[in-house]
Amino acid sequence: MYSQVDIPPAYLPKTAGRVISRTLFIYLIKDTLFSFFVAFLFFFCVFFVNQLLLMAQQILTKHVPLFQVVLLVFYALPSIIALSAPFASLMGTLMTIGRLSSDNEVLVILASGLSYRMIFLPALVIGIFISIVSFLANDILLPAGTIQFARLYRRIVVSTPALELEENTVKRFKDTTIVTGPVQGAGIANILILDRTSDGERRVIMAQDAELKDGGNEGLSLDLSNAFIHSSKEMIRNDYDYASTEFLRYWVPQDDLIQAVSSISPNQMSSTDLRRDIAVRTVNQQGRIDERSNRVLVQALNLEESLRKGPPHDAWNRRESNFNNFTREYTAIMAMRHDQSLHVYRLEYYQKFSIPFGALSFVLLAVSLGLLAKKSGQTVGVIFGVIISVIYWVMLLAGRTMGIRLGYSSFWSMWMPNLLAGSIGFVLLIARIRK
Repeated sequence: MYSQVDIPPAYLPKTAGRVISRTLFIYLIKDTLFSFFVAFLFFFCVFFVNQLLLMAQQILTKHVPLFQVVLLVFYALPSIIALSAPFASLMGTLMTIGRLSSDNEVLVILASGLSYRMIFLPALVIGIFISIVSFLANDILLPAGTIQFARLYRRIVVSTPALELEENTVKRFKDTTIVTGPVQGAGIANILILDRTSDGERRVIMAQDAELKDGGNEGLSLDLSNAFIHSSKEMIRNDYDYASTEFLRYWVPQDDLIQAVSSISPNQMSSTDLRRDIAVRTVNQQGRIDERSNRVLVQALNLEESLRKGPPHDAWNRRESNFNNFTREYTAIMAMRHDQSLHVYRLEYYQKFSIPFGALSFVLLAVSLGLLAKKSGQTVGVIFGVIISVIYWVMLLAGRTMGIRLGYSSFWSMWMPNLLAGSIGFVLLIARIRK
């Protein structure tokens, strides 16, 4: 028979009922940060080569000083950092949890009396930290870098105007649009120029060949060979002129060159400035809609009057004209209500939050998938990280396209990939815990 032995409290297991271990917490944080750093370098290199190095190569071919090109790349880095961090959190967490699972460290943690929260909390802390850093880089560093980028690029354009014209591109300046064909050196083949004359007439200029020259302070000079010019008035379509010439010199003023690179797109603005700009644009749009609504009402009343008067009255003869006026005004107001430019601004505003804080959804999904790894956890984490990143990016582009073309909600278009990733991760995690 065995007698009961009293065990002192000091010798009782201290892990029973515990959910957090400080030592293990720090260990998981360090391991996750290391995996995140490796994944961040991977995505940073992908976006860096895809965006910045190609831009730098194009600028260098125009004989721009190397130091200025390096500065341009440096000012553009915040956008790459903000974009790489969320995807790196996904792959880093997958690599860490996958390794823990394949090496049976998860089993050891659970056998020690700790819960799944011991695995999830460090990843959640890293996800929150990465989301905040990514948001700050996108909301503070990116606008600041964009301002410096624009200033430096303006100086480069002033000194090297040829930088603005590339092969097979459409370049828009103040009142001029230039469509270029193949480019070889300073020569451009099959060039098309759309602009307005000083009298407000629309003008189309086509030429088989053009030679690009630096006009110094005057701007950009294009010497056109075998050119054809067509100009027409805005309101009177049948009133037009045309001419052809063997040689024509066309100028793009320096002010137009500078203005073309000075505008800041909505994705380069801070969330505060973007929200303020959206509010101003919304008020202006509503004012135009109200004004157009009154005109629609007037045309509708005129049309109703002409129909009620009947054939004996003169108003009956104006019914077709009134109907055409009403249709034109109604079409114009519907176009205003579906203004895509304002919709783009709203999409960019929600994207400024959805991509950085997508790291939280990625962490939840990565922890759930990482716990399923049986062997080669880090390799599986890399593979799944790349696949999920591609799927997420495709969904983001699809949501943006549907938001612009079909008028879907800007919020849901940008946040749906995050909500879907988080929901899948939550379901998988609950199923894993219950199992």
